[in-house]
Amino acid sequence: VQLQASGGGLVQAGGSLRLSCAASGSTFSTLTMAWLRQAPGKEREFVAGITWSGSSTHYTDSVKGRFTISRDNAKNTVFLQMNSLKDEDTAVYHCAADPDAGFGVVSWSQRSYDYWGQGTQVTVSS
Repeated sequence: VQLQASGGGLVQAGGSLRLSCAASGSTFSTLTMAWLRQAPGKEREFVAGITWSGSSTHYTDSVKGRFTISRDNAKNTVFLQMNSLKDEDTAVYHCAADPDAGFGVVSWSQRSYDYWGQGTQVTVSS
């Protein structure tokens, strides 16, 4: 599985961005997908995850109510809609795939994710 993230950029605080992650391969619809981010000088952290069917989503507390993860299995793509962006959202955002997740499970540990996109930079200016 190869993942290609896009959609990052420079945005003012309070603005919005939509990240996309396109996956190659025929197994996308069986994969739990997630977005993780790494800010300068900080460890990579889980942001949002979605089960293979899209029926269950998970968010870190700092983005709840502002970010929405979704997927289109027909297009092998997962999205992260980011609204009301804040300075602290500035980071490199990576999409990742977990091929071994149990039914309805979304892991918050980056070690669970075997496939990673190259990352897309999101910069929020105040």
